[in-house]
Amino acid sequence: MNASLIVIVTLAVFAGLLLTSAIRVLREYERGVVFRLGRLLGPKGPGLILLIPVIDKMVRVDLRTVTLNVPPQEVITRDNVPARVNAVAYFKVIDPVRSVVDVEDFLRATSEISQTTLRSVLGKADLDTLLSERERLNTDLQQIIDEQTEPWGVKVAVVEIKDVEIPGDMQRAMARQAEAERNRRARIINAEGEYQASEKLFEASEIISKSPSGLQLRYLQTLADLGVNQNTTIVFPLPMELLGALKDRGAPGEEG
Repeated sequence: MNASLIVIVTLAVFAGLLLTSAIRVLREYERGVVFRLGRLLGPKGPGLILLIPVIDKMVRVDLRTVTLNVPPQEVITRDNVPARVNAVAYFKVIDPVRSVVDVEDFLRATSEISQTTLRSVLGKADLDTLLSERERLNTDLQQIIDEQTEPWGVKVAVVEIKDVEIPGDMQRAMARQAEAERNRRARIINAEGEYQASEKLFEASEIISKSPSGLQLRYLQTLADLGVNQNTTIVFPLPMELLGALKDRGAPGEEG
């Protein structure tokens, strides 16, 4: 009796283990690639999956977007400037079968192809392009990497360059260049201001020269401006044109 009970318990345990190995539950974002005696049966899931113990093997594949940090890469730009660049890529599996059958490890393969593409693309750009045209470079990287991972059933959605590190002496040279550029723009703006001011002064002088009364008003305005300052000595300039205008006005009175 005891022996029969032991056999029954053993069989029950064995049956429970077989049943456990035969049942798989896949979440909504998971798929299972099933092989039967080495032959592909296809993707299964989500939900409850029944397998034949020992005969069927299943590889679980996650369909969610994966964030891949591309390690820093040493890059020599087209203008021979060394730089250290790292990036981040976002991709997801869109074909579970190809991600299992056509590549050994799609995650490692995508990481490796991202690193080589990063060095290749950025090595063709100069430093100014690398610093100012990241959007275009990001698009180029995404398109190239996506084309190479498409046979593996992997879709690369976004590639972003994160950091660009350049040597300290190059940073100082760029700072001096930026300062020189700011000085150049300031001088151009000052020159344009002087040019516009000289044009206005010339126009004003033309108008005043044609109107003696305008010259007198300008002279009186200048005296009023000087009177605002608390100076002990004030020199009043008297233009010859003003004397001429006063003389012309006084001439009729002398005749009378």
